[in-house]
Amino acid sequence: MAIRLGRRGALLGALAGSAVRPACAARTVHLVVGAAAGTLADRHARAFAPFLERHLPQVYVNVVNAPGRAGLAGLEALASAPPDGSVLGWAVTPTLAARCVDSGGAADLLERVRLIGGVMKEPIALVTRKESALASAQDIIHRSSQNDEAVPLGTPPAGSPAHLAALRLQAVAGVNLNIVAFPSAGAAREAALLGNVEAAMLALGEAIEALRDGSLSGLGIAARDRAEAFPQMPPLRESGLRLSAAIRRGLAVPAAVPEALAAGLARALRELAEDPEFQAEADANGFIAVWLDGARWTEQARAEQAELGQLWRAQPWLPAGTA
Repeated sequence: MAIRLGRRGALLGALAGSAVRPACAARTVHLVVGAAAGTLADRHARAFAPFLERHLPQVYVNVVNAPGRAGLAGLEALASAPPDGSVLGWAVTPTLAARCVDSGGAADLLERVRLIGGVMKEPIALVTRKESALASAQDIIHRSSQNDEAVPLGTPPAGSPAHLAALRLQAVAGVNLNIVAFPSAGAAREAALLGNVEAAMLALGEAIEALRDGSLSGLGIAARDRAEAFPQMPPLRESGLRLSAAIRRGLAVPAAVPEALAAGLARALRELAEDPEFQAEADANGFIAVWLDGARWTEQARAEQAELGQLWRAQPWLPAGTA
């Protein structure tokens, strides 16, 4: 189900009666995704929902799309939802931290929603087409230091996790990169495949098929360790670029949800992250199934908010809603 938010709280009234639950389900919970149907965020959430049902018996999970303002619409809807467990949020960092920084009125989102726990970790990859002359991430840095030879580096929309990783790479390298933000990750990937840009920063899941078939090559991965699926792709740190930029995904709830309810959700999520079938799906789709408890995830999100705040003050990206 896809819903557009015309005013604060409009989602909540639309949820009632929006799902036809199976007869065996005792209750329906709505999982709000702040992205359009068919996007990577939506696909991840819909793949996750059956596993959540498995580990929350007698619950039917109804995925509700609330696109708008680069994910902020869904987060605002979640923050305004009743704290009774009927509405959950598909949470993504650093997206949450970025909207706290660039929205102009949502700096307190981490106080209005509660992160229950993360179950997906996805690294961001620096990729180029198979025929490219680029051999390493340092080739991009070196050429970008020559003002007339800056390599066009494609990314998804401004303020997205991969775009923020490109901005952070620029800061770490101390050079001005020729960053070109595209309307979608698919468009950035296609531009790299066609040679319209020399390289692209993409979530690994957005590049995984092209990497597997060899039409894209991996120059580096923004992680501490090599990706199990692509052990030949070096961490950017091995090129002297100390950048880790993982995307975390999991569940959030309205901040006032009772402690017992939050603890039950956390137990289910931890079991879900250890589910062998969920781990197999992770291996197939370029992410890692790993549990991160809500307290540590919140700490990470606050650190991201502080780092992105500094980046925003130095070189702001487009505000949410204008991308």
